[in-house]
This record gives sequence, structure tokens and C-alpha cells, in this order.
Amino acid sequence: MTTIIGVRFRGSGKVYYFDPDGLEIPSGAEVIVETARGVEIGTCAGSVREVSDESVTQPLKKVIRVANAEDIERARESREKEIEAMAICREKIRKHGLEMKLIDAEYTFDHSKILFYFTAEGRIDFRELVKDLASVFRTRIELRQIGVRDETKILGGIGICGRPLCCHTWLTDFVPVSIRMAKEQNLSLNPTKISGVCGRLMCCLKNEQETYEYLNSKLPAMGETVYAADGVKGEVAGLNVLRQRVKVLVDVDDEKEIHEYDVTDLHFKPRRRKDKKDAARSGQEENAKTEAPGSTEPKQKENAPKSRPKDRKKKHPKERGQAGPENKEKPEKTEKTEKPDNGQ
Repeated sequence: MTTIIGVRFRGSGKVYYFDPDGLEIPSGAEVIVETARGVEIGTCAGSVREVSDESVTQPLKKVIRVANAEDIERARESREKEIEAMAICREKIRKHGLEMKLIDAEYTFDHSKILFYFTAEGRIDFRELVKDLASVFRTRIELRQIGVRDETKILGGIGICGRPLCCHTWLTDFVPVSIRMAKEQNLSLNPTKISGVCGRLMCCLKNEQETYEYLNSKLPAMGETVYAADGVKGEVAGLNVLRQRVKVLVDVDDEKEIHEYDVTDLHFKPRRRKDKKDAARSGQEENAKTEAPGSTEPKQKENAPKSRPKDRKKKHPKERGQAGPENKEKPEKTEKTEKPDNGQ
């Protein structure tokens, strides 16, 4: 077992494991740790605990110390400097005429580096910008291009549910979301209703996906023929997934009627529940269909006649330019010459 403590460097960022080095650190305390970017200050996301050796990557870096009042004051000053750095960087971007949107700036705790996060449509040549910023701040400059989901995670906002965005408050990692999840939950496929602030599919579609998969596996498919307990045979015309109710279209005296049954009162062939591998595979296929609608690959017409190989007349060997029986040259005989032995 390995003794660890989780440290988070942003409000809803990922939790990283460190070696507490025998220190008693309460949850929520500020600590100073050594990271790949240098010395950083972070917040403990839990108390000291033990985990299995396989769940952590060795060796773990140690916690330097618990942050004191001086460290906390320095971190506050760094946040004030980040606002000034944002204004200077925006001015330099306009000066160089770069098509990029600056999102955030971040100082390392020891002020050895400044990180600027930005978004752009394509690749940006910011080498001259980095030189200009380095001459102003007199420290290392790093520019990172991020996606629209990371932009929304940093800036935050209010979702269509009226609550703060999940990615900005508690969601640590982005999970893959596909249009198949919206279909499984019987949601409208209108992009404005199933897309988040970032313009991508809402992350919360994943939250109830397993529940809907379980409930749908207990229901018949639309259009399937079912048999009720009272002997009525009909076709499924509607489903209520959460209440587990089924609307059945039945024939009564040459008329169509809709009867509603509980799923336990119907007999039908149960659907197989997809496992994780099948779900991931179908999700990738759905993403490929939705993300690449403008495929340039031509589709073969259904009524197009099949191409037949043209009938070619057999040509005479002379017409094909090949040697006929009378034109074939006899192969020359080659005489084998034996080399004399060295002894002769």
C-alpha cells in the first residue's frame, strides 16, 4: 500500500496524487508541491489515505510543506498579476494581427513561467509574439492552444437547466458523448436542445445513460408485435421508458384502438442489453456520422447498371504484334565451355 494525498490546482481540475511525507494535512488545506511545471500551490481534495501500489504511478513527488500566510499572500498577488498579463497579451495579439482568442493566463507559484491559454481555428505561428512577451515579462512564456470544451470549463457559465456548468463546478474529466445517447433517452435531436454552451453534446447525457439502457432493455421495440395477458395481439405504438408503460395498437371490430399496458402484462422477445464494448463501438460510429457529414466519397446509385466488361475480339497473333508460329525465333543454342582445371 502507498500513502497518498490528492491535490487539485484549479477549482474543478483533475486531482493529482502526492506523497504527504509524514505530514498531517487536513482536507481543504493549501500545500506547496513540486510539479513538472515547477513549484505550485494547490488545495487538498481529501485527507491522507492509503491506496494500492498499482493505482499510482511511482515515484510520487513529495509535498514540500503546508502553505503559510506568506505563501497564500504570494498566490493572491499572482492572481492580480495574471489580470495585468492578460491585458498586455491581448494588446500584443492585436499588434501582431493574430487570429486567436485569449482565454486565461496563469503564473506558476515561483513566477518562473507564465502560461497563456487561447483558442483558434487552426495552427497559429506565435513565435514573434512569444519573443515580444518574453521581453516584457522577463520570464519563460508558454502558449497553449485549447479546445472549446476546455474554454467553457475555464470561463464557466449557466446551462440550459439554470444551474452552473458541471464542467466548471465538479466535473474533472470530459467523458465521450455520442448522439446515440440522445436517441436512447428519446430526446429531441435538435442540436440547440442537446448541445451545451460549448456547442458540443451536453456532458450530462452520460449521467443517465446506464439507467436508460437498463430500462430500455426491459421494453419491446417500436413496431414490434406483442401479446397481452388478456389475449390481445397488437403492435407497439408508443413507449414510456420511466413508467415502463407500453401503448399497443390493436384491431377491434375492424377498427384501430390504442390500449396501454404495463410492461409486465405483455409477452415479447426481450432485447439484448449492449455491453460496454458494443456501446463504445456504436458511439464511435455515430460520432463519425455526425462529425463528418460532408463526406466526399461518392455513393453508388441503386438503379445504375452494372458495368460489363467489353467483348474483345480475339486478334490474330500477327495483329496483336506477337510472333506467330512462323515468326517465332528458335532459341539459340548455347555451348557450355568448361574451364580448364588449374592442374592442366
